[in-house]
Amino acid sequence: MENIALIESFSEFKDDKLIDRVTLMAILEDVFRSALKKKYGEDDNFDIIVNPDKGDLEIWRNRVVVADGEVEDPNQEISLTEARKIEPDFEVGEDVSEEVKLVDLGRRAILALRQNLISKIHEHDNTNIFKHFKELEGEIYTAEVHHIRHRAIILLDDEGNEIVLPKDRQIPSDFFRKGDNVKGIIESVELKGNKPTIILSRTAPVFLEKLFEQEIPEVFDGLITIQNVVRVPGEKAKVAVDTYDDRIDPVGACVGMKGSRIHSIVRELGNENIDVINFTNNDQLYITRALSPAKITSIKLDEENKTAEVMLKPEEVSKAIGRGGHNIRLAGQLTGYEIDVFREGVEEDVELKEFSDEIEDWVIKEFSRVGLDTAKSVLEQDLEDLIRITDLEEETIKEVLKVLNEEFEE
Repeated sequence: MENIALIESFSEFKDDKLIDRVTLMAILEDVFRSALKKKYGEDDNFDIIVNPDKGDLEIWRNRVVVADGEVEDPNQEISLTEARKIEPDFEVGEDVSEEVKLVDLGRRAILALRQNLISKIHEHDNTNIFKHFKELEGEIYTAEVHHIRHRAIILLDDEGNEIVLPKDRQIPSDFFRKGDNVKGIIESVELKGNKPTIILSRTAPVFLEKLFEQEIPEVFDGLITIQNVVRVPGEKAKVAVDTYDDRIDPVGACVGMKGSRIHSIVRELGNENIDVINFTNNDQLYITRALSPAKITSIKLDEENKTAEVMLKPEEVSKAIGRGGHNIRLAGQLTGYEIDVFREGVEEDVELKEFSDEIEDWVIKEFSRVGLDTAKSVLEQDLEDLIRITDLEEETIKEVLKVLNEEFEE
């Protein structure tokens, strides 16, 4: 009974853990073998008998009887006199099995056993949690805000598992309070030490893809497939969809009547503007669709270098570029082409890089980043728009406009 009482005291904290009694007893055996090895130097001559149904555990030490005065290894051998104290009819050369009571290990050893057991159970729990969440990578998960830090939000799920939502995985417009439910994608799961670190993301393109699966039955059922997703989180996204069923309009099915189907996705992503376009293997048509809502006059492709020169009417240029250059940048990411915009009917124009002796390279690169590669493409924009879509100071932009205007005045 001594063993049972001690084991029950060891296992009293298992009730709030996801561990069954059989697993607990296996961990107990491992822990006790470690203790025996520490006390006796080895454990191979010990039998540990576990009875998970009763919650009992017995330890038996096996030794060989030797003549009195000839004991060389007290752990492996027992003198005849000591053996006959156990049973009076033992003879030299026979095997003796003697039960080891846990209390015989001493108070300090029992405390160490308990600490080792707790550590092993935590390790078991952490391994199970790691495996569970590793299988959920790339899936949508919801948890509650527990603590808000400067660089991350700490979430807890219904099982009390800690999940981290880093600042750079949050949509810029996200604002959460303690107790709020947060939805995201399980982006990564790693073991740091013995503790699993679970990272949630709301900015990953796959989060948008999974929201489509969740909200649009045809996507969930596989009737509509998502070919590619690109995003500027919280600002704009483009989703290319396709179907093998000619009777289905994939764009219409995803958007819904008056945007009814996509509305909940837009709201979840902080009013992110989502363009849904039909995928095609025709690169020219694909780029045309990707630059929507701009209407394109013509396209010249270089398939080898993956570049596209797009001709538009002047009034369509700003639509193609989009606010902050998001539209043209996302179109390039979606199609895999580097897209350059040219204005139809503008015969006299000069590329910005021709002004490198008067305008610094980093300034030219910033204009190019938002799709403004020529002098007239810059001059056609209002000063306020240039300030808004670039990361340049007003004085810098004014100086550039002065240089460009002087070129055309000549």
